[in-house]
Amino acid sequence: MATKSDTGPRLALSGRLGVYAALLLLSIPAMLPLLWMVATSFKGNAQIFAGGELTLRSLIPSPFVTNNYPEAMQNMPFLLYLRNTLVLCLCTVVGAVASSAIVAYGFAKMEFTGRGPLFALMIATMALPGQVTMIPVFSLFRSLGWYGTYLPLIVPAFTSSAYYVFLLTQFFKTLPAEMSEAARIDGANEWRIFTGLVLPLSKPALATCALFQFIGSWNDFLGPLLYVNDPAKYTLAYGLQQFVSHYGGFYAQLMAAATIFTLPIIVLFFFAQKTFIQGIATTGGK
Repeated sequence: MATKSDTGPRLALSGRLGVYAALLLLSIPAMLPLLWMVATSFKGNAQIFAGGELTLRSLIPSPFVTNNYPEAMQNMPFLLYLRNTLVLCLCTVVGAVASSAIVAYGFAKMEFTGRGPLFALMIATMALPGQVTMIPVFSLFRSLGWYGTYLPLIVPAFTSSAYYVFLLTQFFKTLPAEMSEAARIDGANEWRIFTGLVLPLSKPALATCALFQFIGSWNDFLGPLLYVNDPAKYTLAYGLQQFVSHYGGFYAQLMAAATIFTLPIIVLFFFAQKTFIQGIATTGGK
């Protein structure tokens, strides 16, 4: 017979299992397109166009075709596009995180005239759609001779991002001011305090911004579409669209290429999940 002391843990365990079951059911609609994409990548064209209702049995490939992946990589210079994408991601992540952290430190820890209005003005720029500034920005970069290069995709990242500045400002405000005051008493200047004290304590928030920027650069299609005109400089997102243009009828290979494109983001999120959640949880303010 269960004692009263055993009832509490059992109820907690059953409640936790109920929550997990509900979350699993709610995630099925979001996971279904991904499952369909992966399943289709292992099918032949005859299975894809067989018709019928979409059921769990229809998702399972029969027979299991594995040639779609090597054929997709042969039809598309995957390694070249991967190298171009990683170069862009690395440059934009370094530029966006470094510049945003510097600006956020100024708003969070330094007193200057007009700090509040300037911060509000910066936040207001987040409401400005990119389509509004697309044409003037394109004209500016073309007049600078940057069209056809990666500079229009990399240089703006070094001018900080309003969203990242906002997240990092909220996090920096949670750091005790006494630590900075003690460092100033010891003779440290603002740059030393920023690099030696604030940044090491802000790794979760910095990692969150870096992950956001990496995913944004990895999935960026519009930027390469506007500024890159050399096939040797295509990224994976743009190269995947070119694959659709040339091999649109090969749906199994297309799904294989899309799966390869999506897999690194999924793996990256699972590896950085703990840091990502911690960064989100600690950038919401005091």
